[in-house]
Amino acid sequence: MRRSFRHHLIFSAASAIALATASLGGAAAADKPIVGIITKTNTNPFFVKMKEGAQAKANELGMELRSFAGKVDGDNDSQVAAVENLIAAGAKGILITPSDSRAIVPSIDKARAAGILVIALDTPLDPANAADATFATDNFLAGQYVGQWAAKVLGEKAGTAKIALLDLNVNQVSVDVARDQGFLKGFGVDLANPAVIGDEKDKRIVGHDTTLGNEEGGRKAMENLLQKDPEISVVYTINEPAAAGAYEALKSVGRDKDVLIVSVDGGCPGVRNVADGVIGATSMQFPLLMASKGVEAVFEYAKTGAKPQVTPGLDFVNTGVELITDKPVDGLKSTPSAEALKKCWG
Repeated sequence: MRRSFRHHLIFSAASAIALATASLGGAAAADKPIVGIITKTNTNPFFVKMKEGAQAKANELGMELRSFAGKVDGDNDSQVAAVENLIAAGAKGILITPSDSRAIVPSIDKARAAGILVIALDTPLDPANAADATFATDNFLAGQYVGQWAAKVLGEKAGTAKIALLDLNVNQVSVDVARDQGFLKGFGVDLANPAVIGDEKDKRIVGHDTTLGNEEGGRKAMENLLQKDPEISVVYTINEPAAAGAYEALKSVGRDKDVLIVSVDGGCPGVRNVADGVIGATSMQFPLLMASKGVEAVFEYAKTGAKPQVTPGLDFVNTGVELITDKPVDGLKSTPSAEALKKCWG
């Protein structure tokens, strides 16, 4: 009887220690500042790399990363639900690539009212100051680089070019507008309202179509515009998957050798397409850096209350952009594809 009672005491003490240890472990986990990342999708390599950068930095800083994504590009409802989830969880910060820069703002307002630092990644909110900060590529400059490159490659023929623009979607989100308008500005087209796609009067523009940022969308949009004018000579695309689709459409009608395609992204498949001559030039951006810097900013905010400062002369934190091409032109700094493959993503 005594042995049984003594055994019971030992077992109870051990159980108490185990419970206490588990409780302390749970408290330690709960003490980790929560940072959320909400991307447009979880399939696009750009957003996959962004999440990787956020996770690596969160691990380094001892933060808990919670990640969410829309079902497709443009899925605002899923992003609204993700913001609500993070508010309820007591997150210190939210990093978001908004699918709809305007529609998400009321949810962002609620998060900020709850004391959460909100940083837009890649795509600014509309208005931009609806977020505490934006960490992004200078998307207008990215578009301008490839527009300038295309104009220089064509030389005198730029004056009679027939331009197709393959954009993202009908919502005219800020990143879509900035790249499109930057390309046209770089190519030498007079912009009507730089905040609007499609209001230009230049007769060289065959038209705009939407791609949803994927290869199939790029192929269909290219087919539509070729029906409008089969003599298109220059194609701008919102991103490299759309460019790959446009190339396939051009190839199917024997135009793959004589049409200039330019794009924006800097993903490894896109850079390889530059090397293979599918894309003439692209502008590389750095999603891993955007996300890792964003997590650092949330960590600092949780620790000191300090918010990130914009890059001098801009209204956002510039994470850089490089022109990638194997056909350099005078007066425009560029990086060859072989070098770009060492720092691409996806």
